[in-house]
Amino acid sequence: MRSSTAAAIRRGVAVSSATALLLVGARPAYADTVRSDQWYLDAMQAEQMWELSTGKNITVAVIDSGVDASIPDLQGRVLKGLDLAKDSPGDEQTDYDNHGTGMASIIAGTGNVASGGGSFGLAPGSKILPIRLRDNTNKVNGATGNKYFNDDLSVAIRFAADHGAKIINASVGDSIGGSQKLADSVKYALDKGVLIFAAVGNTADEGNLIEYPAGTPGVVGVGAIGKNLHKSDFSQYGAQVDLSAPGVDMVHGCSGGTRLCKTSGTSDATAVVSASAALIWSKYPDWTNNQVLRALLKTAGAPTSGAKRNDYVGYGIVRPRIALKAPGDPGPPDVYPLPDLAASERSSPSPSVKPSKATGGSADVNKPTAAPPASDGSSNTGLWIGLGIGTVALTGVVAAALSIRSRRRKSGSAAAPSAYPHQPPRTNPYQQSQQPTHPAYGPPPTAPPGSNSPCA
Repeated sequence: MRSSTAAAIRRGVAVSSATALLLVGARPAYADTVRSDQWYLDAMQAEQMWELSTGKNITVAVIDSGVDASIPDLQGRVLKGLDLAKDSPGDEQTDYDNHGTGMASIIAGTGNVASGGGSFGLAPGSKILPIRLRDNTNKVNGATGNKYFNDDLSVAIRFAADHGAKIINASVGDSIGGSQKLADSVKYALDKGVLIFAAVGNTADEGNLIEYPAGTPGVVGVGAIGKNLHKSDFSQYGAQVDLSAPGVDMVHGCSGGTRLCKTSGTSDATAVVSASAALIWSKYPDWTNNQVLRALLKTAGAPTSGAKRNDYVGYGIVRPRIALKAPGDPGPPDVYPLPDLAASERSSPSPSVKPSKATGGSADVNKPTAAPPASDGSSNTGLWIGLGIGTVALTGVVAAALSIRSRRRKSGSAAAPSAYPHQPPRTNPYQQSQQPTHPAYGPPPTAPPGSNSPCA
């Protein structure tokens, strides 16, 4: 995500995969395909989860820069949504920043690139409801951009809640946010039975300023972890961090070139958590938003310190496979499982900022239709405003040396000679020290799911 106050939107990158192949049970030779580079799907044991759920019948709203519905990995996955960027060419199925497409691919990619050799999303059976925010980058001053962002985001959240989305993915953020209008929209969506996930930001080492909507009560803030299952250096920390997920070197579908990109950021991690929720909700369709979130929290790989939560990884690293196999009691359907919402309502008539957790309608649019490691073993989110760290467009064949295009926060694209080169995260406000490896994706814990005990 971008740290400039004039930039109202920040984005990350996504990963796509082949839904058609999954649904028929086909297994491509991963060794020579993009799938072999999607390390997080292996770590999370995606193939095992897909035998139980693919996210079918779940719609995820992606509030971002638009979603390119034409890329192979997303064909048949993208619905008609809402376009708030009237000053940008195209509509919500046109991505002006190649960020929303990546997030959508990480969630619902079907691997259709190169006859099944593309990238897979974690919930390839889910649908995407694209909502395109206006692009304010370098176009308006900070105050105006902040107002536009809060106004647009509020409209987007209400639209998603009114048009069939069960989950809202906001891989965007702004450090000058938290308006009452935004808080009211979040409450509206929760009351409609929707879950909202947002990236906490990528500037841990550049101020660690709280990003919104991740800092808004009722929104689940997501941080990023790397391949070593440590919290990433860029992932922000604080009371706003609720869950963590993979968000480093994420290979996924995107626009242009070979339609494949590699990025890092809390935006990417947020997309992984949204997809995780889609898998669980598809498996247990009678659950409420509160119960799905509670299952994610109870089955997460808790901080290695033994604490229930910390400010680096929140309640832990998401493990949807545990929730799919042995979810335990999902708890009361009408009680929000995180303390921030109730605390904000008790303490202030204007619940625009999440309190510390250390202790312890819409636009008139038609209904959517399908369109032609670091510290304490945690991780977090990524998108543009605080989520997307680096973007690499793959312009060659995966098995060969590929030329890539890297997009960083405040800089233009730069050619690089190697395939999948490492891209440093886009700046985020919460920097963290080295943390021990977190065994979140090891064997299931011996304790009953929901015990909040550390992973075995």
